[in-house]
Amino acid sequence: MTDIIDGKIVAESVVETVRRATADLVASHGVQPGLAVVIVGEDPASQVYVSSKGKKAKECGFLSVQHTLPAETGEADLLKLIADLNADDTIHGILVQLPLPDHIDSGKVIQAIAPEKDVDGFSFVNVGKLGTGEMDSAFVPCTPAGSMLLIERVRGKDLSGLNAVVIGRSNIVGKPMANLLLAANCTVTVAHSRTRDLPALARTADILVAAVGRPEMIKGDWVKPGATVIDVGINRIPAPENGEGKTRLVGDVEFAGASEAAGAITPVPGGVGPMTIAMLMANTLVSASRAAGVEPPAF
Repeated sequence: MTDIIDGKIVAESVVETVRRATADLVASHGVQPGLAVVIVGEDPASQVYVSSKGKKAKECGFLSVQHTLPAETGEADLLKLIADLNADDTIHGILVQLPLPDHIDSGKVIQAIAPEKDVDGFSFVNVGKLGTGEMDSAFVPCTPAGSMLLIERVRGKDLSGLNAVVIGRSNIVGKPMANLLLAANCTVTVAHSRTRDLPALARTADILVAAVGRPEMIKGDWVKPGATVIDVGINRIPAPENGEGKTRLVGDVEFAGASEAAGAITPVPGGVGPMTIAMLMANTLVSASRAAGVEPPAF
């Protein structure tokens, strides 16, 4: 019987660990983790994401700060804000909500965040640490970090001898996911739109991670019997069966077919999604712990 991996339960266990450790950090060292979220413009989806991050931070006992800037904000002004947050000892994590307006160089802004406060794990310093196996001091991007925790719940931390296929090569998910799997002793293949005979390659995977952004692209017969399938995709498609103009969320994996073959699989929604915000909270706590000279908890 296929195990449906409940990301909500795992995410809540991470958040509970963060809550307890935050209370201990405040009590023992007087340090309250601080998370600053910066949003430029009024993109509705970004507003929802920022609101949910701020709410979760407050639930964890963090200092939660939101900087909402008008869409016409200049790049220099945004970089000045980042510099001020870098210098603020009460802020341990800085997150700039993407996308930014076209007139702002997103790469320049992300790289302006101090690596020790880069809780999204996008700075070149953190990317380099992850790529060279410096796991203890790197910040790992939240979605692959959360995906890895879900894999470990099924397979354990040592994945020696297992074949992993990551479909998708983005800097945000695909590449860091591959590095995490390598660090856990998997044999890893990164596949993408130009990979030859992708279905056959997918069928070699004991662990299959789908992060392509194409609705239900990975079909059930691509899945090796007993494989662990992690579906990172979140796609909204028409759902006329629910009424005119209605939509529904699906992943990059055709869930009904894949779940017949898989040993364990994440649903969409309710799989990887909740883990992303949970790992953002974990990274912020780790940053605050390091600043206080305290060993952070393991997740």
